[in-house]
This record gives sequence, C-alpha cells and structure tokens, in this order.
Amino acid sequence: MKLSSRVLGIKHSAIRKFYVYANKAKAEGKKVYYLNIGQPDITTPEIFMEEVRKYDARVLEYAPSEGIPSLMDAIIDYYRRYGMVYDRHNVLITNGGSEALTFILSCILDPGDEVIIPEPYYTNYATFIAMADGKVRPLTTVPEDGYHYADKEKILPLINEKTKAILLANPGNPTGNILTRAEMGMICDLAKEHDFYIIADEVYREFVYDGKEMTSFGQFEDVEDRVIIVDSISKRFSACGARVGCVITKNHELHGNLLKLAQGRLCAPTLEQIGAAALYRMDPSYFDEVRAEYEHRRNVVVDALRSIDGVVCEKPGGSFYVTCKLPVENAEEFLIWLLEEFDDQGETVMFAPAEGFYATPGLGKSEMRIAYVLKEEDMRRSIEIIRLGLEAYKNRK
Repeated sequence: MKLSSRVLGIKHSAIRKFYVYANKAKAEGKKVYYLNIGQPDITTPEIFMEEVRKYDARVLEYAPSEGIPSLMDAIIDYYRRYGMVYDRHNVLITNGGSEALTFILSCILDPGDEVIIPEPYYTNYATFIAMADGKVRPLTTVPEDGYHYADKEKILPLINEKTKAILLANPGNPTGNILTRAEMGMICDLAKEHDFYIIADEVYREFVYDGKEMTSFGQFEDVEDRVIIVDSISKRFSACGARVGCVITKNHELHGNLLKLAQGRLCAPTLEQIGAAALYRMDPSYFDEVRAEYEHRRNVVVDALRSIDGVVCEKPGGSFYVTCKLPVENAEEFLIWLLEEFDDQGETVMFAPAEGFYATPGLGKSEMRIAYVLKEEDMRRSIEIIRLGLEAYKNRK
C-alpha cells in the first residue's frame, strides 16, 4: 500500500521528535528541564474553569460551525480595545491557531503556489503549507543581526507569479523578533503592489517588552481585504490544551470559503469555547503581570546565554522564545548528547535544535531555540547546565 507523496514529504516536528531521548533520560532517573516547547507554567486564569463548571445543559451539543456567538462577541470586544472594528461575519472560531492556518492555506493555495516566510520560522508552518500542496519561499535571516527580516530589498527578490502570501509571526516564534509600524507599512505596500495576502500570526500579541507598543496588521485599513489574522488563547492565557483559536478577516469571499471547511469538521469544542469567551473578557490589567514576568525571564535567560563563551544571542523584543547560535557545529547532536550522556547532579536539559526551523538546507545547524516558560530559578539552572554541557562536550575527546 502506497502513501501520498505529499505526506511522505512532510518532516516530523523539529520540536517534538526528540522526546524519545528525553523519555529515556527520565527513565534513567535524570531530571529534564523542558525548554523545547512553548508550554507556559503561568497558571491558567480560574475564570476559564469556573465558566466550564457552570455549564448545566443536559446535552453537550454541537456548537455552530462558525463558533459560539458569545465567544465571537468577546473577541470582537477584545479587538475594539486596539481600535479594530469587526463583526461576527469577520470571525471564525477554530480548533486552535493550527486549524486556523490549515484552513487559510487550503483556501488560498493551489499546487505549487508559494508562501514567503522569514526563516527561522515556527516549524509547523511548513507542515501546514505542504498539506495544501504549497511551497515555502524562505526569507533568510541571521543571528548576528537579531534575525531581522523586514527589509524591502530582501523581500522583493522572493516575489514572483506564484506568490500568494507572506506569513509572519509577530511577535515572532522562534526569534522573538517584532516589527515596527513602518516595517509593517512597507509589507502592506508590497502586498498591495504585488497582490498577495498577509497572514498575520499574532498569538503572542500582548508579549511585547521594553515599553514598546504592539501594532497589529488589522490596524492598516488600506489592506483590510488581504490581511488575515490568526489568534489563539493558548499562549496569551496559558490555555494550550483548550485548543481554541480563530481567523479574523474582512475578506468576505475568504470568510465564506473558510466556513465550508469549518462545516466539514463540524465545530470547535463547545465547553472550551465557553471558557474562552470568559478569558477574552478579562480585564486587560491581567496582561501587565504576565508580561512583566516573561520580560524578567527573558532578561535572565539572555544575560546568562551571553555570559557563555562563543554564544551569539541578541535580545528578542517579544513572545517568550530566544534563538541563538552555539559554539558547536551541530546543535542536534549536542542535544542528543546532553540527553543520553550528560548530566550535572542528575539533571539535564532539552531545547529545540534550530535546523528544523529553516527551509534552506544547511542553515541553523549550530542554533537552538529556548522557550523561557519556566520560573526564574529553573531557567537559571537550565542555562547553567547548557554552559557546563558545552564545556564537557568540547573536551569529551
């Protein structure tokens, strides 16, 4: 029996495929600090659980395919805080941001169409594009300048007759890069001039540091017909397991066709939508404490990484990730060695090697991504283990 060439061409997750080594290390009695995945340790707001527990219907029914009205209205009110005006015909509730992206790409791509993505990028973008028979057109960046990509002269050569969209995480995953309003305006101008969509993955919107103000692509009215916003409660409210996301678009033709796919999968989970509606209606002050905590963790991690000889690390402006260059030829081999052969006082670390975050062959081999989602003392200890591991790895022969 033969599988499709499409699925055979998709790679395993560059983030999750190393769990076999971590599980073995745990079975051997080692403590593993998990820095490889964006799973926050911030407590999920209790109001989510309260709303779910209050649900008293005798039958747990299907939700509407487009989403529960109370959740859609809560999202609309949330965006109004940022000066963006939407109605229910602009919102589609999805099973997390991942389904939002797969729906969008399925709607806009024909076989062979291209999506420009700054690399390194969230690894699942490549999976979602491949599922729609599209191709990644990488916009290459380097660690030495903080993975900056918003340069017109870099983007223009990548645009051709097959370009259907540019896909941007802002703030970025895995780099933490954030765009200025002027840079976003430049990208909007290119989208108008060359007729492509802007897919704006803004799930880390509130996590912008150093006193900077987050700008959304939804605030640029001159491209409202080609901007597609992806949102989710996973990171913003530390509710990754709830799997509630949404697509925001004022392109009515696109929305109508997204709804076809939503109807095909029936609905997003009813109880999680009820809880999510309560999260979106929380007082905005909730984000102040969470943002301050992540900013502090970022500072701790970056300072510790910069103290390691040979590490190249620029300070990210947002999200809760940092990607840096290690003084090794192959970060994947170093990670496997950390998990299989190294420990300090019975403890070791798991990070995400960055090669899988690139489409260009050979890039990212010496880089790693860290998610600073653990409390300060655990982050300090984790970076200390990496430092000790690098010293031992260098001298292992």
